[in-house]
Amino acid sequence: MAIKVAVLGAGTMGHALALVYALGGHEVKLTDNSMAMLDKAGRLMETALASLVEYGEVAPAFTAEWLHHQVTRLPTLNETLEDVDLIVEAIVENPEAKRTLFDLVDRAAPDHAVIASNTSYLDPFPLIPARRQSRSLVMHWYTPPYLVDLVDIVAGPQCDPAIVDWAAQLVAAMGKVPLVMKTFVPGYIANRLQSALNAEAYRLLDEGVATPEEIDTAIVHGLALRMPVVGAMAKADFTGLGVQHHALRNGTYQPPPPRDHCDTLDKLMAAGRTGVMAGAGYYDWPGDTAKLFAARDRRLVALKRALREIGTMAGSTRAKD
Repeated sequence: MAIKVAVLGAGTMGHALALVYALGGHEVKLTDNSMAMLDKAGRLMETALASLVEYGEVAPAFTAEWLHHQVTRLPTLNETLEDVDLIVEAIVENPEAKRTLFDLVDRAAPDHAVIASNTSYLDPFPLIPARRQSRSLVMHWYTPPYLVDLVDIVAGPQCDPAIVDWAAQLVAAMGKVPLVMKTFVPGYIANRLQSALNAEAYRLLDEGVATPEEIDTAIVHGLALRMPVVGAMAKADFTGLGVQHHALRNGTYQPPPPRDHCDTLDKLMAAGRTGVMAGAGYYDWPGDTAKLFAARDRRLVALKRALREIGTMAGSTRAKD
């Protein structure tokens, strides 16, 4: 059943989530406190949609005209929240910014609306007004959400279980993979694993052991090749658990302890090299931003097609040969 969705925040995740819900058949309203960001969101959604059509992931009927009919970009929060069923919070990972936004949402949103935070690490529930708690949860997507299928779903401490079921069914109906977690933990599962990998990468960078290119080469041609097929736990089964058992008991390697900075990353940030949107990060990214995202998406689509054909031997959707 189609619903009315408000997406709050038109940045990297917000504009892409607006596209996902629109493709799912839902009526979407998108807002941001920056008109420049709203304008850019329109162009990024058009480019992403054109790529999906070109690669055969969606039908040619999904045109730019259809997109702008299905996704309305609005400059004010009150207009955006009027008569909506689902409110997707996709703003900056700052607790005070989120608290302020949730307070504004509480004043303007319909009582029946479900609040879904896309937060990656912050616990949003202490920031949400008490009277909204029974209909508040996390629905956390991954970039780009129109291609990456995993959605973490976490109930708030007072959330009605029926709302969690509703959210999981909504996600599944859009062809995505809901992962309903027992409790909120910062980073969920995938981001926690990614954080562990990043911590090691930061140490290798700062100690001069490896360059960004060398780290990515090791991931792409080592870890990444087998992970879609056997994950981590099934990979251990294929290797033999004795290998891990002995490594844990006799290994000399110690993972890096958590820390709050990376010297290499600090220097990049100070130089304004903040990533693709800025034209540079660990790598130089010259040229049109939308074209760079389209080039990434083209490769992800090709990978998804291959994975659909070969299947996986791990996870909840594993195929048994």
